[in-house]
Amino acid sequence: MDKTIIYPIHRNLDGVYCRVERNGHFENLCFTDLTLSEQNAFLTKLDTEGLKRMCHLMADALRTVGDELNIERGD
Repeated sequence: MDKTIIYPIHRNLDGVYCRVERNGHFENLCFTDLTLSEQNAFLTKLDTEGLKRMCHLMADALRTVGDELNIERGD
């Protein structure tokens, strides 16, 4: 079975950088550019206040993208 990991495209959207090891090299990547397992590993290191700060930073990043592209969610 092929165990190739597909990594997200680097978009640098959120400004929350994490140091992760990929293919034997360390990289500093935005939280939104991490795989789900890398995101989970990062989040387990945060306390309650850290998780709240992450929520606020993600909300701000999403708001900024929406404002800059003039998009809104429709039903």
